[in-house]
Amino acid sequence: MNDQKNFKVEKDGHIAWLTMNRPEKRNAMGRSYFEELTDHFKEFEADNEVRVVVIKAEGKSFTSGLDLVEAAESFTGTGADSRETLRKWILQGQESLNLIEKCTKPVIAAAHSHCIGGGVDLLSACDIRIASKDAVFSIRETRIAIIADLGTLQRLPHIIGQGWFRELALTGRDFTAEEALKMGFITRICEDKDALIKEAETLASHIAGLAPLAVQGTKDTINYSRDNGVYPGLKYVAQKNAVFLLSEDLGEAMAAFLEKRDPVYKGK
Repeated sequence: MNDQKNFKVEKDGHIAWLTMNRPEKRNAMGRSYFEELTDHFKEFEADNEVRVVVIKAEGKSFTSGLDLVEAAESFTGTGADSRETLRKWILQGQESLNLIEKCTKPVIAAAHSHCIGGGVDLLSACDIRIASKDAVFSIRETRIAIIADLGTLQRLPHIIGQGWFRELALTGRDFTAEEALKMGFITRICEDKDALIKEAETLASHIAGLAPLAVQGTKDTINYSRDNGVYPGLKYVAQKNAVFLLSEDLGEAMAAFLEKRDPVYKGK
């Protein structure tokens, strides 16, 4: 990946830190943003050393959402070819966020300050969401005469329920970290950005210390059960555990318990 401008990646043990790094634009999401996001998550998926991904951001805002200036410049045509280009651009953006949800490794989002529009799409595709107390969220698309199209309308109802979801999606209003915690969109509020990153590291380190195949299988089963229902989900996990119960990590877990020590998992 050459000429990357939207992100930086740091790896610390089994944790990959993906940092949005366009602070001068408040980490606005343009076409290159989604292209780079796709590249990074393909790499995380292929890297067996990565067990958890944390998404955070540099600058004053987590993200201001879609880069409206770029969008206005890119899609001004009225012909069928321009409409088709726009359709493909939307699908590419959707797929980049789909890769977060489909990534076998858990993804933690640590949001501070503004998390607007596409930022909510992004967070909705993550497994765990935490925020600093100054965080402000908005499904703002109705306020700028468009429809949210990168996953919020499909994923957020499963996270917070239809009641809150419909109010937020239809009004486009801002909602605070306290409200986000109350409705279950985020699970923790931190005092400031430094505390937020520390909390994200604590969560990620805990997950990274668990048996990776079991964690990944759990995420896979959660998503499958959500999309297919209770009884298909039960059959699915029965099949997965029929394979997983033969893992070396399970033997390590039992040995560690008997020896009264912390287990060391290898993902085998």
